[in-house]
Amino acid sequence: VQLQASGGGLVQAGGSLRLSCTASGRTFETFGMGWFRQAPGKEREFVAWISTITSTSMYADSVKDRFTISRDSTKNTVYLQMISLKPEDTALYYCGAQNRAGPRTLQGVYGYWGQGTQVTVSS
Repeated sequence: VQLQASGGGLVQAGGSLRLSCTASGRTFETFGMGWFRQAPGKEREFVAWISTITSTSMYADSVKDRFTISRDSTKNTVYLQMISLKPEDTALYYCGAQNRAGPRTLQGVYGYWGQGTQVTVSS
């Protein structure tokens, strides 16, 4: 499975961005897609997850009510719509494809990762 993330950029606080993650290859092996982020000097953290079967979703508390994860199965693409962005949202955002059972907040259940897309929020 190959993942291609895009959509990052520089935005002012309060602004919006939409990230995309397109999957190709043996996508039938996967059953969920997640977004994680890593800020400089910090560990990678969970942001959001969506089931590619039922579209059930879950979010980190820090982004709930500001970020929305969705999917377009016809395009094998998952989106992360981000509004009301804050400087603390600045990070390299990664998408992962889940192919192992377990807590969706843990990186270990994701067998495939995209290359990351940078989001920078200026104050």
